[in-house]
Amino acid sequence: MAARIEDYALIGDCQTAALVSREGSIDWLCLPRFDSAACFAALLGTPEHGRWLLAPKGEVRECRRRYRDDTLILETDYRTDSGEVTVLDFMPVRSKQLDLIRIVEGRRGQVAMQTEIVIRFDYGSLVPWVRREYSGIVAIAGPDVVHIRSDVPLHGENFRTVADFTVSEGERVSFALTWHPSFEPAPGSIDPGEALDATDNWWRDWSARCTYDDEWREAVLRSLITLKALTYAPSGGLVAAPTTSLPEQIGSVRNWDYRYCWVRDSTFALYALMMNGYREEARAWREWLLRAVAGRASQLNIMYGVTGERRLTELTLDWLPGYENSTPVRIGNAAWQQCQLDIFGEVMDSLHVARSVGLQTSSDGWRVQREMMEELEKRWDQPDEGIWEVRGPRRHFTHSKMMAWVALDRSIRDAEKHGLKCPLDTWRRLRDRIHAEVCEKGFNPKVGAFTQYYGSKDLDASLLMMAQVGFLPPDDPRVRGTVEAIEKHLTHDGFVLRYSTETDVDGLPPGEGVFFMCTFWLADNYALMGRLDDARKLFERLLALRNEVGLLSEEYDPTAKRMLGNFPQAFSHIGLINTARNLVDHQGPAQKRKRGGTD
Repeated sequence: MAARIEDYALIGDCQTAALVSREGSIDWLCLPRFDSAACFAALLGTPEHGRWLLAPKGEVRECRRRYRDDTLILETDYRTDSGEVTVLDFMPVRSKQLDLIRIVEGRRGQVAMQTEIVIRFDYGSLVPWVRREYSGIVAIAGPDVVHIRSDVPLHGENFRTVADFTVSEGERVSFALTWHPSFEPAPGSIDPGEALDATDNWWRDWSARCTYDDEWREAVLRSLITLKALTYAPSGGLVAAPTTSLPEQIGSVRNWDYRYCWVRDSTFALYALMMNGYREEARAWREWLLRAVAGRASQLNIMYGVTGERRLTELTLDWLPGYENSTPVRIGNAAWQQCQLDIFGEVMDSLHVARSVGLQTSSDGWRVQREMMEELEKRWDQPDEGIWEVRGPRRHFTHSKMMAWVALDRSIRDAEKHGLKCPLDTWRRLRDRIHAEVCEKGFNPKVGAFTQYYGSKDLDASLLMMAQVGFLPPDDPRVRGTVEAIEKHLTHDGFVLRYSTETDVDGLPPGEGVFFMCTFWLADNYALMGRLDDARKLFERLLALRNEVGLLSEEYDPTAKRMLGNFPQAFSHIGLINTARNLVDHQGPAQKRKRGGTD
């Protein structure tokens, strides 16, 4: 059985990523991209579906993990009765070839070690041909070839590769996995020591660009590093997570593939990157966005592949039993075909934020916006599937209408400030019309709050965005009423649910965890409303839920006290980064001085 979700750490090369358990097993790795088929898929099955174990052979008395300073190099210390070792796991940031390096360093005494390598291509379904070479093994099947080179002899045994060896104090034993297409010549071997130094320097240089220097710098920088690791460097696209089908409730069917790029993440990601010194990454993400949405606005997707692919056909992998028997295991995501009107607002807000901080848009930027606005004029009053991608009937979701207002508001502001050509009077009238309709139909006086969709009595955490996007001020009684209703009826132990799954709104069986991003939004609302102590307490409770290496999944189960959903989740880390900055921005000068900030 796979480890608990929070017991994994992430390593990556800015094109794909691997998950490493505390027990030293790499249980998830897709090659060569985030959305490629996995060659290690034990995360969603058993060791027979592929994994790479590297750990002490005997009983481990203590295990400690950390990332090396401000890098993505994972260091795991193991203490046994006979000695101590450190295992270093990392992936050099890719230039020409794809490598994954594992190094065992002896710290004290002698430690008997073991490695077991089970390579299974195509998500655990395909057993490759494996041959031994003088320096390791070669596994090949279809388009994929994996070389694993080692300082110790590797032996074949029952369709797996194993080795037992001993590491003494001061010794170093290295392993290197290299992937290449089967129709291309094998790349040269990599020097693990040189790769370690180069990877260390690369991440330190990247982290040094971070301009956030306030109280929560460690958490913010670790989240920024995570976002960088989830970015597909050749295109600039940011995947929501490197995994698929980690359940939102153990044993449930709420298992989705998140290895794609969501349009709605754009505003949040752009802000998080730009406000903390990473303009190059923000520019690359913005350019990815413009390329992805190019074409007819009527064909706009809510999500795309890492290089802008539009067709993300959903399939189930019946040979995988799923994480803790949570089935089905899905690849692809049928939500790519959904209608979600809120993405018009997120795209316009993204481009508005980019302009406001001086990121020059391409010559096509305003033309794309104009075409999207023309499409929104036709569609804003239609029902949709909403921000949470419900698979029930379409409805007039209040958040979707609010974000249609955001699209108009940001486009009008840009046109006014930069002299951009557009039908300003028409847009202004439509902006006012949508605002009036949302206030009339989205607010339920009996509930005292804005509700999930027109005519509903149910709450939705997405409406915590209302004050943040400027639809209404934070001191408006309707906004306060919405926050108070969500506090009372849509929280579990103080953490926020997206919505009640007990209703039939999403067409799925009920039950899921609390949502990290929605809880960050609640902290943001506390800050906007002047409840700074409440905001700070909630934010620090969220920070305490990170695992020992600073990572967050999508959701959390407050009863079982464990993480749920795909991991690590970009949306959660974006929330952490932006809320940390929001709290600093809302502190007075005296508070900033007291807590280590600046005036």
